[in-house]
Amino acid sequence: MAVVEELIRTEEDGTISFGNYLLNTKSKVQDFEHNGDLYKVKTFKEITKLEKNGMFVYESVPGTAVTNFMATATGVDFFVEGTEDAQITLELKDDTEYRIFINDSNVGQVKTNMSGKLMLSVELGISKEVHVKIATL
Repeated sequence: MAVVEELIRTEEDGTISFGNYLLNTKSKVQDFEHNGDLYKVKTFKEITKLEKNGMFVYESVPGTAVTNFMATATGVDFFVEGTEDAQITLELKDDTEYRIFINDSNVGQVKTNMSGKLMLSVELGISKEVHVKIATL
């Protein structure tokens, strides 16, 4: 896996990929159309943020590259890469319990708050890709 040079793209399987943690300055793409929705991505070495139709979807600190990102009514599934461990915040359904899987290992469950935010940390490093799957119970 590598950074997403074009900052955001549609993959052949219908998912999206976004983010470039190697950039030293903030870069963004607005109004990227995918399946009838408009996405905005802002990314560089310190943060990667994704919005869909003006609403928060994903944020990582520091910046990351995300591939094959798929959000459904029951959760999200994606691969993430970065130069160091990252804290990821996702917008999901509010007041809902989710099970978190990292590289197919169940690492626990979490209940989102009233705003639907879910936070997790992933251990990353150069050339290390992590598979994250979050699903409703």
